[in-house]
Amino acid sequence: MADVAIPRAKPQMSEANAWNQLKHNRNWLGFWFMLPAMAILIFFLAYPLGLGIWLSFTDTRIGRVGHFIATENYEWLWDDSIFWLSVTNTLLYTFVASAFKFGIGLYLALLLNEHMPFKAMLRAMVLIPFIVPTVLSALAFWWIFDSQFSIISWSLRHLGLINQNINFLGDTTWARICVIFANVWRGVPFVAITLLAGLQTVSPSLYEAATLDGASRWQMFRHITYPLLTPIIAVVMTFSVLFTFTDFQLIWAMTRGGPVNATHLMATLSYQRAIIAGQLGEGAAISSAMIPFLLAAIMVSWFGLQRRKWQQGESND
Repeated sequence: MADVAIPRAKPQMSEANAWNQLKHNRNWLGFWFMLPAMAILIFFLAYPLGLGIWLSFTDTRIGRVGHFIATENYEWLWDDSIFWLSVTNTLLYTFVASAFKFGIGLYLALLLNEHMPFKAMLRAMVLIPFIVPTVLSALAFWWIFDSQFSIISWSLRHLGLINQNINFLGDTTWARICVIFANVWRGVPFVAITLLAGLQTVSPSLYEAATLDGASRWQMFRHITYPLLTPIIAVVMTFSVLFTFTDFQLIWAMTRGGPVNATHLMATLSYQRAIIAGQLGEGAAISSAMIPFLLAAIMVSWFGLQRRKWQQGESND
């Protein structure tokens, strides 16, 4: 009887200890609370990503199950001039738009952080481009840059500066400029408001001490504002680069990759090949080719933050 009772008592004790540990150990408790979010991320992000990578190694088409063809899709893309043009367009689009968004956003953040009348209203107005749906913004810009009804061409003609309408979206150079302008207009509020939130965490006493020491506004920005904003700049620009690199709605609604593939990004080309042309495997290969660029952007930001912590003598925890 004793031999039978002992094994029954031990599981009860171990279960009680496990439950007490779960109640008092914050790490385990946090893990269980994170499980639903992890399940959602795995189902809606990790699984589609893995499926897309797998499809890139097959010849799957819409309405037809594909077969494993190894790296044939990537070999085909390697010799595809349109694909390499889309890579160039994507890198140019991302670099130029992100640089302008950072410069204008930082300027607006510094401006809105100053004491001025109607500051709350101005902050709300800055958010308007960001809250307007992307497709509506794209259609508005498509109308603004239209070859026949462009308000810009109409104004310039009435001022006597041009004799005929400018074909903004029909010229390769102008089309690139127009889509970059539209992306900057939409993305500046996100950068500006995020940096403004970071600026408001900087202690005013630091600027007061710098003023007493005779520092100029540039010196205060260089030695106080910028160093304290560096972590926030790294995070916000990482998101800005990721959003810009994967932009689809704005380009597709304005130009659909034209003229002559001049505004095709990797995202729009992937959609064209996979959905419109029906080549799911090839479209998945183009999408998968975006992953190394996105990982590179994330790693640059991460190493930059770690280097900043090391310089300040902080731990990596």
